[in-house]
Order: sequence, then structure tokens, then C-alpha cells
Amino acid sequence: MSYLKFDKEQLINLEYSLYREILRSNRAGSYISTTLNGCNTRKYHGLLVCPISNFGGEKHVLLSSLDVSIIQGEEEFMLGIHQYKGGTYEPKGHIYIRNIEYDYLPKITYRIGNALLTMERLLVEKKEQVLIRYTLEETTENTILRFKPFLAFRNMHSLSKANLFVNSKYRTVSNGISTRLYDGYPELFMQFSKKNEFVPVPDWYYNIEYMKELHRGYDYLEDLFVPGYFEISLEPGESVIFAAGTEISAPVSLKQRFTREQKKRISRYTFLSSLKHAGEQFILKNKNETSIVAGFPWYDSITRQTFISLPGLALATDKNLLFTEVLSTYKKYLKKGLFPDNIHSRQPVYNSADASLWFIWAVQQFAKTQRSPRGVWLNYSNTVKEILEAYRKSLPEFIQTNKEGLIYAEKESTALTWMDSYANGKPVVQRAGFAVEINALWYNAIVFALEMAQISNDLKFIKKWEAMPKKIAQAFLNTFWQQGHEHLADVVKDGIPDWAVRPNMVIAAAMDHSPLSKEQKKLILSETKRRLLTSRGLRTLSPDHLRYKGVVEGGPDQREAAIHMGAAWPWLMQFFVKAYLEIHGKGGLPFIRQILETFEETVTEHCVGTLSEMYNGDPPHKAKGAVSQAWNVAGIVHALNEMHNCK
Repeated sequence: MSYLKFDKEQLINLEYSLYREILRSNRAGSYISTTLNGCNTRKYHGLLVCPISNFGGEKHVLLSSLDVSIIQGEEEFMLGIHQYKGGTYEPKGHIYIRNIEYDYLPKITYRIGNALLTMERLLVEKKEQVLIRYTLEETTENTILRFKPFLAFRNMHSLSKANLFVNSKYRTVSNGISTRLYDGYPELFMQFSKKNEFVPVPDWYYNIEYMKELHRGYDYLEDLFVPGYFEISLEPGESVIFAAGTEISAPVSLKQRFTREQKKRISRYTFLSSLKHAGEQFILKNKNETSIVAGFPWYDSITRQTFISLPGLALATDKNLLFTEVLSTYKKYLKKGLFPDNIHSRQPVYNSADASLWFIWAVQQFAKTQRSPRGVWLNYSNTVKEILEAYRKSLPEFIQTNKEGLIYAEKESTALTWMDSYANGKPVVQRAGFAVEINALWYNAIVFALEMAQISNDLKFIKKWEAMPKKIAQAFLNTFWQQGHEHLADVVKDGIPDWAVRPNMVIAAAMDHSPLSKEQKKLILSETKRRLLTSRGLRTLSPDHLRYKGVVEGGPDQREAAIHMGAAWPWLMQFFVKAYLEIHGKGGLPFIRQILETFEETVTEHCVGTLSEMYNGDPPHKAKGAVSQAWNVAGIVHALNEMHNCK
């Protein structure tokens, strides 16, 4: 029996099926995304969204959707669904869906009279190609399938409009056609595993409405081009493969390719296996480099999130090699102790005061997985030392290390930590000054490096750095801890502490090496549990704060103003769980298990099988933002692992 499944009553209910999305991606950076019933509700939805080299590797929607009809005798049953301007749906193919079951692949079943048709979709692992298998499971009548492709050929952030410049021509290829709507794009090859007839009827379909964009305050109407339609006759029990990609295929190989790709997929039979499947989706390989996509559909790689995600994704994929691939990719981009915010950017920006320290944390987590960590240290010690020296000497222009050894970070009108949302062009939470988690990461990094130097007998490094931890530890407590407060200050500037209750103190409490005492950690966790903990992660601000915003809603600036002022983030749970179990041991397991089990509900709430970018701080904690986020999936996998390993 499938772990994830949806029945007829759920699927024909538009209020249910339109608000639940599906996502598949591949190592080449392409993805498929739509809703459960196949109606696109975002400009980011499509059956083939892939990077285009001629446009700087940015993702473009080539194939928006593929409408399928079953023709028996004189009757045509249309299985597609589109929303047009004003909320009109045409056709209404969702009424024929009987169920969807997720195993290795999601399988959608349609019932039309005496005909039963199933559909399964996947992306080829390392190519810009989608494969869709249609199987006529049963019927008593002669049956023809008609396929109508809706083409966009546009950047995923924009919308297509009817125009006179579109190239409506096509050329015939084996069992299909190829077309290229505009210059600069590759050809799109649409082929079948079986001979078919293509009927050219070029036409525009106007004012397709994307309700998610409407609600988000963006342009929401699109015109899509349909070059014509394909027709294929099928016998009962027969399958046909449809392929759409930027390279031509041999039709005879399509069925074997589908089967081969299907075998690479992970079966989703539990919550954890579902998260592991989601974890695989974020890994991106480009030539000899491996990076992590921060989230789908609109994010690229974000360096800070890559390092935070890495340990959990290595667990999710059961591939320790992922540590080596990612860390070795990124260390080449280090400059004056900093990493660019996105290594794929054509104009790199260095606006992260903490990403380099998260790199060291990721190396530390990698070392913990090894029987002998010496090899890990030898591979990355030069990079770690370069980062530490750069911070100590205040080489990055916005970082200053004071005489007590603490790190001060400030850059005008710029957010330098993970709380980096902007509204009306200004940081919502700038956090300029001594930020608590940055200094906790700094202390942890130095102690870890000294431990590794001891193993490697690096006496020169030890002599230079051995006095730092004690000095930093005392300064940390003097700066962030104060009697009368049962939690850490979030940031301190000009001697003035900000006592807003935020989750950054939990990161400090969870470091392997921390200046905090057991009693201090216990108080911090108690405050976190009382004021920040939700069933969807830790709030970014306690509800009793005057600036707390419990719901992420409204236009872009309104949403940005809320996401770090109260929204809950699942990735922070790995730090809460680690610190909590270190304090409470096995006695804390029932509580942690209860909290983590609540996340199981999320995999059927927004995007099937994964975790969204954030959740409202107020109950019922509705999912918001990107439909699938790497550090959230990784963080919960990491938290589950901490729970299972608790002794």
C-alpha cells in the first residue's frame, strides 16, 4: 500500500487539490511542478522547466502542460484542466481522476466510462528531458489518445503573451516533432515510443490564470501557444511513452529509458523515506561541481543554506561522498575569508557574515562521521585556517574582531545573517553588531580547529590560537548573558542588547563547543519551548513581542516583513533537538518524538512529500513561501537522526 495517496473525493475537490502541489527535479537542474489535479496555479509550474545556457543558465518553462483526451467512437473526454481569467475552468478533466498513489513514482489513475488510464511522470536524471508513461489499463472499445502540448518558452519568473514573433513552424522527427518558438532557445523535441499522427493546428490560448500569482500580488495572466496535437491508438494493457526534451531521442529506447530511470527512485513508504526522496531533489551537478538548490521552484543555490543543509542531506541520501563533493566545490570560491552568496552568480556578492563559519561547521559534522577525522582535516584545514585568519584580522570589510575576540558585523542597509529579508528596499531585521549565533559559530570553529590541530600535531597553529577560546568564552557570556534574563541577547550594538526572544540562541546552545553552561542551556531551551516552539519549527520571534507577525500574507513587501518576525522555520529543529537531548537525555525522547511526529502531517499539506520554506507562526501554521526547501528537509532528517541516536 502506498504511504502517500489521494482519493477521488479529495482530487475532484478543487479547494483541496489546487492547493497541493507536486515536484520532481533532476541533477541537471530541471524540474516538473504542478498541482495534484494538473492545473497550473503558478508561473513556476510546468512539465519541463530547465536551465538554458544561452540565457546564463537561468531556468525557463518550455513545456507548460500536456492535455490528454480519450476518444472512443464520437466522444472525446478531455483530462486536462486550466483556469482562465475570472476563475473559469476549462476543460474540467479533474472529475475523471480516481486516485493518486506515490511509490517510486506518483501514479495518477483516470476512469472514463469503461476505460481506465494511468499516468506516471519522471525526469531523466542528467538530461533536460521529461518522460511520461500512459497505460491504458482496461477498456472494451477502440481508444485513441490525443495529446495537446501547451508551450511557453519563457523565463520562469515572467509570463508569455501572444505575439507576432513566435515561430509556429515545426519539423518532423522520428515519432514526433521539434519546435523552437524563439531565437536563442534550444529545440524542443516531442516524441513518442509509438508511431502517431501529428495534426498541425497552431493557436494561442489566451488569459490562462495563475491564482497563486494573483494572491501574491504579481502578474497572473498568460497566453500559451499550442502547435497542434498528436493522436495514437492504444490497445488494452498497452503503454506509450511521451518524451519532451532538448535532445532528440531514439523512440525504441524510450520505454527502456523510463524503466531504467524509475529504478533509480526511492520508494516512499514512510515519513523518513519521503524526506529522503525529497532530499535527493536538491542535489545539482554541473560538470565537475556539486551544489545544493536552496528551494523550489524559484531559488538557486544559496551558500549559507548549502552548508547548513549538507549534513542532513548527506544523511538523507546515505551518501557521505556528498560532503566531499560539495565542500570541495565551494572551497575554490573562498575570497578574503568569505564565500559568495551564490557561486553560480555572474556578478558574485559577498554579503554573508556567517556562511564561512557554517562551512567550518559542515566540515566538523563531516569529521564526526569518520572513524578517523584526520583525513577530513587534511583536506579542508587550509580553507578553515584561511577563514579563521581572515576573521581574526578583520579582512572582510564589514567584519571587525574586537580585542576580546568577538565578531562585530555591520554593513549599511544590508542584512548579513540568515535573517535577510528586505521590505521596501531595507532589511527587516538588520541585526548589525555582535550577533549571538555568529559568535557561537566562531567559538565553535576555533575549538574544533584546535582539536584537529592536536590530532595533526600542528604545533604552530595551536600556539597561535590556543589562548583564544577562553578569552572568547568569557566575552561571549559578558556580552550575551545577563542575570534577570533567562535567555541570550540576540544581538548587541553599542553596548545595548536586544533581548527579543529569537531562535538564534538555540543555535548557540547546540554547538558542539559552547561557552554556555548546562544550566544556561536548560534555561534557553525552556524559554524556546515556551515562546518559540511550534508544530512546524521555531518561530523567528516570540508572539509577545510588539513587532511579532504571526501570518505571512499580502504583497511582496508585506510578506518579506513577516518571514523573520514570527514565521516558523523547520530547519531550526535540528539545533533544538540536539541541545534538548544533550540536556535531558533519554528522558527527553517522548517529548521530542511527539514534536517530530507532527511534521508528518506536512508532507500532504502543501507540496507532496516535502517541507515548505516556512510556516505561519500562528496556528494552524499554514505553509508559506517556496514549496520545497532544502535546509528544512535536511534539518528534520538531522533531527530524526539525533533522536534515533540518543543514548
